[in-house]
Amino acid sequence: MFIEPNLKGGRGSIEVICGSMFSGKTEELIRRLKRVKIANLTYEIFKPAIDVRYDQVNIVSHDTNFIQSTPVESSQTILLLAGEVDVVGIDEAQFFDAEIGNVCEQLALRGIRVIIAGLDMDYTGKPFGQMPNLLAIADYITKLHAICVKCGNIANISYRKTAAAGQVVLGEKDIYEPRCRICALLKD
Repeated sequence: MFIEPNLKGGRGSIEVICGSMFSGKTEELIRRLKRVKIANLTYEIFKPAIDVRYDQVNIVSHDTNFIQSTPVESSQTILLLAGEVDVVGIDEAQFFDAEIGNVCEQLALRGIRVIIAGLDMDYTGKPFGQMPNLLAIADYITKLHAICVKCGNIANISYRKTAAAGQVVLGEKDIYEPRCRICALLKD
């Protein structure tokens, strides 16, 4: 589907905030969206319906800061619900389907600033979901790091503490902890 670019108004853009769990991605997304609110810009915020760890509707950081969002089953729904806003925020982008990149491109062509947060790697250190594609089309990228709970160095791996199978296992500190690439190799 072709979207007519917005050549009269503001220029759209795609910003990606990425990193491991506990690096502050959602916190940074919430911070940017609060600034959008202060600027009296219109916005919509979305998260995948699968993410119900802290709240069914709100986006909630590990530090318990939150902002209201709309849970959606597919990325195409974002196009339908975004309307005529200035900014669209999207959390946990790694859980969205293969169309999330196209959705973000279409929003940016409408002149919308798109701010996306998500895990760039899974618990094995491999690229996660559609995040590599989003990073490739991003105008701006912010990579955040946590602190390794084993050695205190910069952490970039979301180490899974359980033997649960599958790439997607929702959890918090009970299942995951931030580790550097060396400490992630330690099985303890």
